Amino acid sequence: MISVITKRSGLVALVLVAIATAALLAMQRAPELRWRAQVLGSKLGGEVPEIPFWQFLRWLGKGSPVYLGGLIESPNPNASVRNLIVDSPEAISLGATVFQDRCSHCHGADARGGSGPSLLAFVSTASDWGFLATVKWGRSGTAMAAQPIEDMDIWRLHAHLRHKAWTAQSAGHPAAVSALNITADRLANADRHPEEWVTYNGNLAGHRHSQLKQINAANVHNLHVAWASQLRPSTKPLSATPIVAGGLIFVTEAPDGVVALDAKTGRLAWRFRRPVDPSKLPLCCGSFNRGVAVFGHRVYVATLDAHLIALDAATGNKLWETSVAPSAEGYSITSAPLALEGQIVIGVGGGEFGIRGILAAFAAEDGKRLWQFDVVPGKGEPGNDTWAGDSWKSGGGSTWSTGAYDKELDVIYWTTGNPWPPLDASVRRGDNLYTNSVVALDRKSGRMKWHYQFTPEDAHDWDAAQQPILADVHRGGRKVPALLIANRNAHYYVLDRRDGAFLYATPFVKQTWTTGFDAKGRPTRNPAAEPSREGTLTWPWMHGGTNWWPPSYDPKRHLHFVPTVDAATLYLSVTGEYKPGTMTMGGTTRLAPGQPAVMAVKAIDPDTGAVKWSTRLDQGDFHQYSRICGLLSTEGNIVFGGFEDRLVAMNSDSGSVLWQFSPGGLTNAAPVTYQLEGKQYVAVIAGNVLFAFNLPASE
Repeated sequence: MISVITKRSGLVALVLVAIATAALLAMQRAPELRWRAQVLGSKLGGEVPEIPFWQFLRWLGKGSPVYLGGLIESPNPNASVRNLIVDSPEAISLGATVFQDRCSHCHGADARGGSGPSLLAFVSTASDWGFLATVKWGRSGTAMAAQPIEDMDIWRLHAHLRHKAWTAQSAGHPAAVSALNITADRLANADRHPEEWVTYNGNLAGHRHSQLKQINAANVHNLHVAWASQLRPSTKPLSATPIVAGGLIFVTEAPDGVVALDAKTGRLAWRFRRPVDPSKLPLCCGSFNRGVAVFGHRVYVATLDAHLIALDAATGNKLWETSVAPSAEGYSITSAPLALEGQIVIGVGGGEFGIRGILAAFAAEDGKRLWQFDVVPGKGEPGNDTWAGDSWKSGGGSTWSTGAYDKELDVIYWTTGNPWPPLDASVRRGDNLYTNSVVALDRKSGRMKWHYQFTPEDAHDWDAAQQPILADVHRGGRKVPALLIANRNAHYYVLDRRDGAFLYATPFVKQTWTTGFDAKGRPTRNPAAEPSREGTLTWPWMHGGTNWWPPSYDPKRHLHFVPTVDAATLYLSVTGEYKPGTMTMGGTTRLAPGQPAVMAVKAIDPDTGAVKWSTRLDQGDFHQYSRICGLLSTEGNIVFGGFEDRLVAMNSDSGSVLWQFSPGGLTNAAPVTYQLEGKQYVAVIAGNVLFAFNLPASE
């Protein structure tokens, strides 16, 4: 009998595999089903064990209320399966009926608990998938049995409970708000006050390094969640760096809000929202916002539709608002502002829409525009002759990554984005200054002192919007004030930040586009790497050897920690007509077949460019790039980072992994650390939840 059952089970398994294989082949032939083929392939490969096979096939069907497309980014449903109607007023209303009919008798009329636990507490910490799975299949070892509720009604129930929890938090007793007064001196000397995190990169030199060491390599394995605060739902993982000052954490809720939370408990102090509809804006890559700036008694935030807003830090009330650039022409803002002495500096996005990039400074007091730097020079200006014909008028050159500042030189350093169209240089022959560059600007006037261009006449979309780091290096027996940058084009650059002199460049991942540099740092291009109609295999891939993910720099160890991807792209040229204001690439790309990508954190010696250690985070034939968040290093001999649905702590000296945590959401934001009442915390957003970690009381 056992033999018969075994044979029958094996036959059923073979039939299932045959059906799935046939479905997989059919899906690959239909473009609208291609993503389904990808996730089904992941399931057949054993990567999604949480979902029963037949249920998986049902959810792949057209019109399914459970969307599995996110599994392309991550095969973990906790990170990828999201409630797409969570913000729908209709769903919230219908969910209230489901709750009263199905749940209130156990969990209380207010969902705060009865014979069963509080659903408001559960929904505030569980992933969307965790909620769905618990309702659908119950929870083993508890009184929670599987519920006969349709999938759409589960999502409606979830929307109702999330809205109820969010409203309860907003209406609860607000956290105490201390007086905030961030001076220019406080910003310039942030390293002397490691108990707070007052600017996007931790200090104005861009280090993202903290002097705190209560959490260290010996005890980091004991980290636990101190609190978690649910932020407003978003279609993509939030990517903001928290700012910590005056006992509060200020963080953006993309696409249209800011919250202030108690840094000790996560309780809400205030919430500001300025509604904006991303579907009506020219956005290439999603409705992200990477954070705020603080100066004086105010919080500054830029908006998707390219405005800059000042808020009262104590109340969240809007004090002023000004337009940075016209969103109707393709401009947007996703970056955090940089606060300096009496001024707020902000860059723009939109390089894929044929904008003409700018960087602008505004008076912190009233929002008056103080100066504007045009990335693409106008007619008769130096550098305009590096653009063929009138191509400069829609040259691109966005400025969407927050820059650095040298107080002694009184110079701002800012990186610039790709020319337009990104993948077709034939319509804009020349170096295309000052795209793909770092520019050094006088803080008071915005006038350019020097520039260095990383990738002239770029045809691979390797914009230079990465974080610059200011540090000293040793060259020829002398100490040189330098600018360090790991660039998307796969090279690690060191420049003299006083005059932009090229010191050296060396690859940190595989590259095939250049054969070297001349004495002034100009690259010698490899013609065989240019895009072609047949497709040209080129390293690094289009998203670069690194991307916007912020690196960190440890001054004591003199190590630069960089998130990296080692991968290739097949570049295909496509001819066409280009219209400014519409998203245009000028070509197409795909991840190179048979060339797996390797994601790693690397420790680089700025004196030589040598890689001291490399910690692999993942390897695979993947199709998304926003899998790595930025880094944070500390005096506790730790480098914190994030990858997909994991937070990781690595040893600063060796790269060995010391601690991991799975938050149930994708990590797409850089962590920070701060200290309050003698206790050190590490804070980071995963999905749309802000987590704060610390050590147990006995530590």
